[in-house]
This record gives sequence, structure tokens and C-alpha cells, in this order.
Amino acid sequence: MQSTIFWFLSCLAVAQAFTASPTQHTRHAVSPLGATKSVDCLVVGSGVSGSSLAFNLVKHHNLENTLLVESNPVVGGNLISKSNEDGFVWEEGPNSFQPTPYICRIVHELGLTPELVLADGSLPRFVYWQGGGAGDKLANLHALPTNLPGDLLDFNLLTWPGKIRAGLGALGLIAPPPTDREESIREFVTRHLGAETFERVIDPFVSGVYAGDPDQLAMRAALKKIHRLEGLGDFGPGLVSGAIARFQEIAQEKKDNPPDPAWPTYKGGQLGSFQKGLQTLPNAVEQFLGQDRVWKNTAVESITKKDGMFVVTMQQNGKKVQVEAKSVCVTSPTRVTAKIAAELIPAAARLSEVYSPPVASVTIAYPKEAFKELPGGTPDQPLRGFGHLLPRSMKVRSLGTIWSSSLFPNRTPPGWELLLTYIGGARDTAVGDMTEDEIYQQVEADVQQILLKPNYQGPIQRIGCRVWKTAIPQYRKGHLEILEALEKDEAKCPGLYLGGNYRTGVAFGDCIQFGWTEAERVAQFLRSSSVQTNETEVKKTVKA
Repeated sequence: MQSTIFWFLSCLAVAQAFTASPTQHTRHAVSPLGATKSVDCLVVGSGVSGSSLAFNLVKHHNLENTLLVESNPVVGGNLISKSNEDGFVWEEGPNSFQPTPYICRIVHELGLTPELVLADGSLPRFVYWQGGGAGDKLANLHALPTNLPGDLLDFNLLTWPGKIRAGLGALGLIAPPPTDREESIREFVTRHLGAETFERVIDPFVSGVYAGDPDQLAMRAALKKIHRLEGLGDFGPGLVSGAIARFQEIAQEKKDNPPDPAWPTYKGGQLGSFQKGLQTLPNAVEQFLGQDRVWKNTAVESITKKDGMFVVTMQQNGKKVQVEAKSVCVTSPTRVTAKIAAELIPAAARLSEVYSPPVASVTIAYPKEAFKELPGGTPDQPLRGFGHLLPRSMKVRSLGTIWSSSLFPNRTPPGWELLLTYIGGARDTAVGDMTEDEIYQQVEADVQQILLKPNYQGPIQRIGCRVWKTAIPQYRKGHLEILEALEKDEAKCPGLYLGGNYRTGVAFGDCIQFGWTEAERVAQFLRSSSVQTNETEVKKTVKA
């Protein structure tokens, strides 16, 4: 059960959410803005968090006078979906999401259900490991168990001593947690499940989700849902007892808040995307809001307060513009938020302490005949699985590879397979200084070692490579102290809200849920304050 939980998160890959802008982009002209405008809510940043927030403010709270601003020429933030004339469709940021009721709601309300694609939840998830076991004959790929405890008996990635240690720990035979310091992910997992389970299962998971260092990441901050299991159960501190209690909570939550039958349905273990990629969602939000409510190429420089209104100063195509807002929601990356929000929320300056290491997303296509015999594969479908993760002890530089063409249909032309590999992270920061060709060469060597026939020299296609200089925020020790200080200072400045994946979680679903709950908080604030600005006023001045 725990292996399944870990993989579901890791298959979101480095992913569920980068926050940085790519290293290069082109800018597009928009209409000049003219004089100062007044809005009820200004949302900064059009990534998953900002787009879903703006949508919910308008759709569910009738805040028609909402404005969404984005510094880039297109909406979506880190969601960058691309296609080419050869028939390849790929992602250069996050690659998929684990469906949740919050995601299904917004997909339905945006009319995107026909475009939703869900991967087969029964597809295996692999960890690459050299050394013993039946996996040696099939590329050293070990499928993580999905049905415990039954599958555990045949799980060759762990030795029998390792299985026994993990089983006893999961049942609650563990040492108490330290009381004098924050516990790292490595410390927590080793205490509960043993060093072998950490090295072979959880270490690659940490690389996949955070591109992080498990010795630096705080368990209570980075994996709070799993950390909570230790004290949740009625039968001791074991994760099994906690998981049983959590399943009971989930069942009650579904009973209390059943999903709308009109929403798309999904099964456990599935991952989702859209036919044309994840950027479909923010694009649909932009279309829903309309051009008057979405300003692109607009970078916020400062936020001040005057006469009870927030004054937001921005640059657009070399021109300085200002907007007055009754409320402001900042969903930009930490380094940007620290710069623009610290004047009114001093603790925001500490967001500059949140480290986001460089990560490169690399997409390469290979002919079907290039692959060696892989578990479950056939000549017509050599890749059958979600992908593979890589423990750092294996000395393979890549963090993990998503088998994109196995997950979702129509991502390649006939005869080809598509792989998305992530490389870099907190334990390999040199990737941020490598050239594109050097990155491609490294990833190609790693794929050759694990998936391709020996000495394969046939054709390949380099599809896309994007280096994110500051990618996933690291929930390191001390992170919760920063968030606590932020919450205290935020309470002293009603109407100014800070959010994003550094605060609510890095998964796609976490960001969508933030957009729902934060919209309610903003709407409640506005209901308790002055009367809303007339919508026609902002529409008129936008065209001025």
C-alpha cells in the first residue's frame, strides 16, 4: 500500500509542479492600458494555482470584476504543452496529474471532459536496480507492488530481511520520533521501514517528486499526509494503522461530499492529462475569463496600500501601469513573491530562503525496434508501464523517465515511442550550467543503459529540452517556520493573500484545490468589506 502511494506521487514526476519561468521566451504586444483601473480582486500569476483561483472567483462567487495578470506572453506558468507537424505531443514542465474531485469539478465546468485522457491504472511502475532478483533478465526493472501484502512476496527489489524490517515497522514496531529536531525524510522512513526500503523505494521517489535531497527535506513539511499517519491510527504508531484510519476518513469525506454525477469519473492509480496536453486547462480558463480579465506580458513590480485599496504597479511592454484592487492574490514563484509582497507582509522576504534547484525536462523519441526486451513489452508495444525511477545509488544521472507514449494515446506518429526524462535537482545542480547538447547526450546515455538494445545506433529524434533554472521549491528543514511567520504577517494585512506550491503542496491537485478554497476565502473577505466595484468600469477603462 505505501509503495503504491509513493509511486502515485512520483509519477507526477518532477512534477507536479515547477514554478519558474523558462530560460527563454518571446513577448507579444497587447493593447496599452491607459489610466489606473479598479478591480475587486487581482490575481498575480496564471499557473495552475492562479488560473483555477481566478476561474472560481468568477464562476462560483460572481466576482466578475476579477483581473488575472501574467508576466509571460501565454498563460499556464510552468505548464508548457507542445506539438509538431510530425505528430508528436509533449510536455516541457509537469506531465500529468492524479485525478481528484477538485480536478474533476473544474474539468467539467470548463467543458474539458471530452478532452480528458486517463492512463490505465494497472500499468506497472518500475524502479531500476542492479543486483539480484528476477528483474536482472528484464533490464533490471522492478515493478512496484500494487496489492499488498500479496504482491510483496514476489517483490524482488527488497531482500527478505528488508521485507521483514519494513513489515515490522509498518505494523508499529518502531523507535519514537526525535523530540529535539525536525525529522528528515530519510530519518522518518528509515525509522519506520528500514534503510533498504528507503534506498531502493523512497529515495527514487524523493528524486521524482521534489528532485530533492532526502537528508534536507523535512518529513512533516514535504510529506505531511504520510507523516500524519504515524499518530492517526488506533493500533499504535505504525503506518498500517494510520492508513486504515485515513481510509475511513476518506470514505466519510466521500459520503459527506459526494462527487457530482456529471463530473468525469476515474479509478485508483490512474493519471490524467488532456489530448493536447496540460496547458489545455489554463488556456480554457483564459477563454472563459475573456481578454478583458486576462492581461499577459504584465509583470508586477510592487504592491502598496492607499486609502484602503491595494495599488499594484506593473510593467507591460515597457510601460508602467497601475491597478487599484480591493484584494490581491499572489501565486507567483517564491523569488518574485518575496520581492513584491515584503513591503506589506514582511515575512514574505523569507521566501527568498526557499531553495528551488535547476531541473531539465528532456523529451526524446525512439523507434519501437530500438528497445530491448522489457517487462510486459511486445514488438508492437515495447513500452508497457508508467515509467521508471532511479535510486541515486545506481549512479545514473537522470532522476527518472516517464514513458509518455505508453501512458496516453496519440502522442507519437506510428512506429515511435516517446520518453520524457527529468535530470538535475538538489543533488545535481550542475545541470543548470550544462548546454542543451550536453543534457541531451547525458539523457541519451542513461536511456541507452536502461531501455535500449545493446549498442543501438539507429535513428532517434530530439523533441524538446527545457532547463528550469529554479524548479520545484524544496520543503527543507525550517520551511514550516517560514510558513508560520508568513501566516502571522498575512493576518495583519487583510485582503492580500500569498499562495502557490511552496505553501499548499507541489502536486497539480494541490494547486487546483488551493484555487477552490482560496476563492472562498477571498470572496468572504470581499463580502465583509465595501461594495464591489462596478464591472463596467474596468471594461471601459481597459479599452481606453
